[in-house]
Amino acid sequence: MIEGKRESFGSRLGFILVSAGCAIGIGNVWKFPYVAGQNGGGVFVLFYLLFLVVMGIPVMTMELAMGRRSGLTMVKGYKKLEKSGQKWHIHGWVCLAGCYILMMYYTTVSGWMMDYFARFATGRFINNESVVDVSSSFENLLADPLEMGIFTVLTVLFGFGVLSFGVKNGLEKVNKFMMIGLLTLLAVLAVNSLRLEGAMEGLKFFLFPNWERAMNVGLGKVISSAMNQAFFTLSIGMGSIEVFGSYMDNKKRLTGESITIAALDTIVAIMSGIIIFPACFAYGVEPAQGPSLIFATLPEIFINMPFGRLWGTLFFILMTFASFSTVTAVFENIVISVVDTFGIKRTTSVIINCIFLVVSSIPCVLGFNVLKNMTFFGNKNVLDFEDYLVSNLILPTGALVMVLFCVTGFGWGFDNYLKEVNTGEGIKMPSALKYFYRIVLPVLIFIIIINGLKG
Repeated sequence: MIEGKRESFGSRLGFILVSAGCAIGIGNVWKFPYVAGQNGGGVFVLFYLLFLVVMGIPVMTMELAMGRRSGLTMVKGYKKLEKSGQKWHIHGWVCLAGCYILMMYYTTVSGWMMDYFARFATGRFINNESVVDVSSSFENLLADPLEMGIFTVLTVLFGFGVLSFGVKNGLEKVNKFMMIGLLTLLAVLAVNSLRLEGAMEGLKFFLFPNWERAMNVGLGKVISSAMNQAFFTLSIGMGSIEVFGSYMDNKKRLTGESITIAALDTIVAIMSGIIIFPACFAYGVEPAQGPSLIFATLPEIFINMPFGRLWGTLFFILMTFASFSTVTAVFENIVISVVDTFGIKRTTSVIINCIFLVVSSIPCVLGFNVLKNMTFFGNKNVLDFEDYLVSNLILPTGALVMVLFCVTGFGWGFDNYLKEVNTGEGIKMPSALKYFYRIVLPVLIFIIIINGLKG
């Protein structure tokens, strides 16, 4: 099945945690809570879980199946599975480009997390026993290309430094540590939030469906937002999960593995909400305020609670782990894709890509200060434009291409896909889902694409 000698994971746990680490990112700990807050809480969570089952997990099985069956990354994987004369492999190049664009701005955001961890750990938010104006701290960070650039470059160097030790001794070991640390920190911070006065009101807002509140927001908007979040949370559609499928053996069926990864991803998202919403209600903060929740509101809450410096430090270690697990996973996709496609050594690929991403990450850093007047359509700055390309175009259209490739006769075909998914032990994918995958699933993804084009 595998062409050539290929390093693999040392254990199934390693595969699960690295794959989950790729799916688990800032979107779980940052975006999920504030989107849930903006969309009425409990009803949003209910629809999110529904769409995770009917959309997210099926597409993940397809990406894993393509990877495991081919033993290769996107470009050569498509070439191996497609019929003679077909051009599906062109999408492999789009996936690789998407991974590069994602890391050109995600490294900056990951650098913000590392920066805030350093600020809490060193006590920079407390000056002569008085609280610093946290809301202006983030604005000051964005205006400082040197500080932001340092943490962005450190993120790139650390990420490729991990990969230089290989899959088993680098990526797997570090991600095991980060994921176990992340889950532990989630539990500790959640317990602390639930102990706050008024915490139960926040918990009820987050987890108990309130249909009246959802109607006030607009049920259509709530459903659409839940669909988008459930789709994007698993990082499917760009080959990031497919590469880990290429490292898998045939012992386990892919439906069960996908459910396990999605369950870990969901646990992190739910636990993040359990940390954030009780804290917001305990300190009288509006939970629907959006992205500023992480960099302005929550730091203020931490600073003003007992042992706040400790809780703030732990929270931004958590955020750093969440973002860095995605960085290393996508870096691995880029490194091994270049190895597969161009036939160069892994070490050479690590060095070339490290240099390229150090340089290509700088425009995003400068987009908030030196290049702040440079905007794209819709008045988007560099980060927003790069994010739009990935989140609104490359990911959803990529997922649609993968679905059509896996379930129609024009591509690999449903029977081949189903055989691969059901190879091994575990939960079996029923063949009765064939027409749901051929008709309903593409329509749902197409709705996401249309919604994204409006963004």
